[in-house]
Amino acid sequence: MSQNDEETSFFERERDRLSREITSGFEELLSSTNVLNRKLEEVLGMTKEYDTIASLWHSFYRLMSTSGQDPDASEEQPGLPGTGSHIVTMKQGQQQK
Repeated sequence: MSQNDEETSFFERERDRLSREITSGFEELLSSTNVLNRKLEEVLGMTKEYDTIASLWHSFYRLMSTSGQDPDASEEQPGLPGTGSHIVTMKQGQQQK
């Protein structure tokens, strides 16, 4: 056997080095992807919490807006002007000018 057969060639050493480098890069990519997934799950969990809080404040707002008013009066004004929920209606017997 010649000396080249016993030793690995330059090509084989370079191939092994590059394979290790690629493997290391993939492991780093996998680790970074796992961190990103955990952060995304945290963000999604927080948005669900905010939906609950927003719903609570909306209920509080509706309660406060109708407190001290006649129940019939709250039906006439279903929303606040400028919010897109205010609907102007005419009572029966009124004519539009």
